[in-house]
Amino acid sequence: MNETLLELHTHDDVRLVARRWAPSGPASGTTVVVAHGFAASGTEARVRAIADALAGAGHTVLTYDSRGHGESGGEATLGTDEPLDVAAVVDAAGHDPVILVGASMGAIGALRYAVGHESARPPSGMVIVSCPARWSLPRNARGVVSALMTQTPVGRWAARRYVNVRIARPRPRPAPPVDLVPDLRMPLAVVHGAADPFIPVADAEALYGVANEPRRLDVVDDMGHAFEPPSVTPVVESVSWVIEQAR
Repeated sequence: MNETLLELHTHDDVRLVARRWAPSGPASGTTVVVAHGFAASGTEARVRAIADALAGAGHTVLTYDSRGHGESGGEATLGTDEPLDVAAVVDAAGHDPVILVGASMGAIGALRYAVGHESARPPSGMVIVSCPARWSLPRNARGVVSALMTQTPVGRWAARRYVNVRIARPRPRPAPPVDLVPDLRMPLAVVHGAADPFIPVADAEALYGVANEPRRLDVVDDMGHAFEPPSVTPVVESVSWVIEQAR
């Protein structure tokens, strides 16, 4: 793929490292902004696979390292300030119509951008992948580790040292995604893994249930959490569906 490195700055002056992927084949005229999940990055292999497939479908693709991740500055806030990241990347799309594709934490940030004051330029549609409906963690080992990593000083130190994620101190949580989705006035596709160990399928069904038309739900049998290989085809198909619905 033809990849261009970008340096962006958010409204709260966080430096972001982003990449633009040129479409291969006939161009769709649409830019797809891909927002990765917690502890990932814009260049992680699974994110690159999504970008490659979307570029292969004719779209310009923008990926980026969210605040506190990878080469970008700032600290991760797990969806609270991440809409400012989305805003900066959308601004880099030029005059193209924009479709947002967000996974997990990235889906939260994208939703908050789409319904919030940051969205001076609303997207034409959205695809949310492995998005929680409410602020709850699973009662398993993964949920315990996530709580310790994000809610305790020792956990945040470990995340910085071993996972290369800089996490801000906890703040009051904003409205959960299930309260945001009813305010969307654009096509929404929900993609979720039937084998997701972190967020149950019931969350995807709840988000789909409160969404306005046009809406789409795709539960993928062999998919776990976020941008795993089985998510690539459903995400690309969902983007095509969103574009068609937005016309």
